[in-house]
Amino acid sequence: MKKHLLALCLFPALSFTVLPVVAASTSLNPQNVATAPSIAPEKLQRLSWLPLAPPVSQDIALNTASASLNEGDISGPVAAVALPADQGSLEVTLASIMKDQRVYAPNVLVLDSQLQPAAFFPSSYFTYQKPGIVATNRLEGTMKLTPVLGQKQIYLLIYTTTRDLAQTSTMINPAKLYAEGASNAIPDVPDPVVRHVNTGTLSLKVKSEQNSGNIMIGKLFGSGESKPVVVGSANASTGSAQPNISTPTSMPTAAPAPAAKSEPMLNDTEKYFNDGIRKAAKAGDIDKALKLMNEAERLGSTSARATFISSVKGKG
Repeated sequence: MKKHLLALCLFPALSFTVLPVVAASTSLNPQNVATAPSIAPEKLQRLSWLPLAPPVSQDIALNTASASLNEGDISGPVAAVALPADQGSLEVTLASIMKDQRVYAPNVLVLDSQLQPAAFFPSSYFTYQKPGIVATNRLEGTMKLTPVLGQKQIYLLIYTTTRDLAQTSTMINPAKLYAEGASNAIPDVPDPVVRHVNTGTLSLKVKSEQNSGNIMIGKLFGSGESKPVVVGSANASTGSAQPNISTPTSMPTAAPAPAAKSEPMLNDTEKYFNDGIRKAAKAGDIDKALKLMNEAERLGSTSARATFISSVKGKG
């Protein structure tokens, strides 16, 4: 199972800073959305986004009753998920279940609060995992996302492509699993080939994390001219999710920075927080830097936000 452990900051003007925390297990750069599909905004806005609040486990059935997109290389049923952007870093584990030697090969496009592409995980990111005590054969990958301050929600669009449908995966032969569990010699038998199809079952697990900065979703500092995005309904569901087209509703705009206390912060206290923000950003711990900035502003700091922005841009 892949876990992407990079801290990436998205800035305006299409520039970004990469702050490595731990060496990534893959050369994939999820923030490079150049190869991501271009989807008409009105089609994204019409989707019904399923809201999930961590910690949560959710199975999503993709079938003929699900919402679908057929634009460019995207083919067939898709899953549209809305996640909270005000609960710190999110660890999202996506598994696509293999059944009857068939599997849905997922791609994930991560969108910020304005439905703008912020990260892209192609189907190659989700690799084969052997069955365990409570898990079956599956394609699986873990994404770690850190929403930038001022957003209410971010979005995951899960889809497959015509290119994926032309490919196959391989699952381990049950005879090999049995031999491995019994500590016997592994038999020389072929592994079953699994077809890629445009229906299937996804298993999504989301939990919030407080101690690891990863892929930051959204603009670091917002524009006062941003217009609210209108998306479809996002009604909670406890069973299999079957998104349908629905009447658009208003999307909340980015929240302003918290109001400072009327009493100014003491110079020593201000310096303490600013030094802590710089140190955390330099170490790649963006979560800690964000928390220090929030706490400093709550206590009346007027310089913490500027210190945070300059620090993560490498100018602190």
